[in-house]
Amino acid sequence: MSRRVRPGSSGPQLSRRSMLAALGIAGAAAASAPILSSCGVGGRVSAPNGADEITGGFDWKKASGATINILQTPHPYQLSYQPLIKEFTELTGITVNVDLVPEADYFTKLNTELAGGSGKHDAFMLGAYFIWQYGPPGWIEDLGPWLKNSSATSAEYDFEDIFEGLRTSTRWDFTLGHPLGTGGQWAIPWGFENNVVAYNKKYFDQRGITKLPDNLDDFIQLAVDLTDRSENRYGISTRGSKSWATIHPGFMTQYTREGAVDYKFNGSELIAEMDSDIAIDFTKKWIDMQHRAGPTSWTTYDYPNATGDLGDGKAMMVFDADSATYPKNKPGASKEAGNLGWYAGPAGPDGNYKTNLWTWSWAMSANSRNKLPAWLFIQWATGKDSMNKAVEGGTYADPVRKSVFDTTFKRVAADQFGYLQAFETVIAESKIQFTPQKKFFDTTQNWAVALQDIYGGDDAATRLRSLAKTNTSKVNL
Repeated sequence: MSRRVRPGSSGPQLSRRSMLAALGIAGAAAASAPILSSCGVGGRVSAPNGADEITGGFDWKKASGATINILQTPHPYQLSYQPLIKEFTELTGITVNVDLVPEADYFTKLNTELAGGSGKHDAFMLGAYFIWQYGPPGWIEDLGPWLKNSSATSAEYDFEDIFEGLRTSTRWDFTLGHPLGTGGQWAIPWGFENNVVAYNKKYFDQRGITKLPDNLDDFIQLAVDLTDRSENRYGISTRGSKSWATIHPGFMTQYTREGAVDYKFNGSELIAEMDSDIAIDFTKKWIDMQHRAGPTSWTTYDYPNATGDLGDGKAMMVFDADSATYPKNKPGASKEAGNLGWYAGPAGPDGNYKTNLWTWSWAMSANSRNKLPAWLFIQWATGKDSMNKAVEGGTYADPVRKSVFDTTFKRVAADQFGYLQAFETVIAESKIQFTPQKKFFDTTQNWAVALQDIYGGDDAATRLRSLAKTNTSKVNL
């Protein structure tokens, strides 16, 4: 295996601390790319799906001697698998060249490469929302035919072992108004994040707080009660920057639990629902919570700020990705290491725990000239054996496979207070809660800007009506 790191990369020590802030930049680049026909850029026709060409019995050595190029960004999942790739080569006889690209450049590079149709990288890490950008132009391979071909996929692979919300979140037919779970399987989930609440258990214990709030109003009141500006302590940290990434973690999770939706389909077009009565009421409460119990510089807050304040003992709760706060509790990882706990967060009025997720997945270039070896790599990387080994390393949280969660991960994470219980509380209702649509990054950033404007004093109902009008126009173009 070779590993080429572009100049400026912070290398393997980089965690996901600044990942989603970078995705906001890259997402804007992807969103600005034209949505092209299935014929590809400039009339270029994407290569046909290669699955039907594979015949005979399944054999890991079927592409022995081949070489593939994969594109990754430094991340705990990537770090967990890096030492295992030599085992893939021993198993298959396939050489893997790994290009690591810093997160600030990753999606810009990937977008440019896929649009150009070079097929330079056969397989690559992909966030599920990017399927809505890269799928319609025909840039990525439908992996459904590969999964169904017993000549290409081991009988032991067990795709159904991957949590259902993840399988459906990486499948869409690109038709306006159709839900996720329809159409092609454009990527295979590899690792993911549930958005729940992490909290400073040590401080809660000192205060005698044993009952965690199960509704939004009580949650907000607890956050206010925990806040003491004179002690540089505040109750709840969430993202607030002018990025799509502000919307998808805690905000979208609780927005959905409260019964709000982003869009409704009227039979011919999507209608933005950010200005519904439920959405307005929730948004008012969310912004009020930031003023009374959030960081004083909330409008600058991205992932690293929110989780960093939890680790430093400034924020008493964080509503964000569970696997993002998970590392903060490891010995030596933060000031509050060993003092953290997790819970699902407040339920909706009807008791639901609908949760928005983020998933890193593996996708294949539609123009790869090495599709069988690339598929064998994706199959191996998302398979049970390699995932169990990656979890054993201690930094890979939230395996996508139920069997790996029920065995290895439950053992590895047993000492993380409340983590497993929170996971099991939400997993049945954990999926991408957004309506899939091709202008996702642009319209969701608009949403974040609206939240900032309301935080700054704009009337919530008026500003959200303006947002809904703008977004309705954009998503139906």
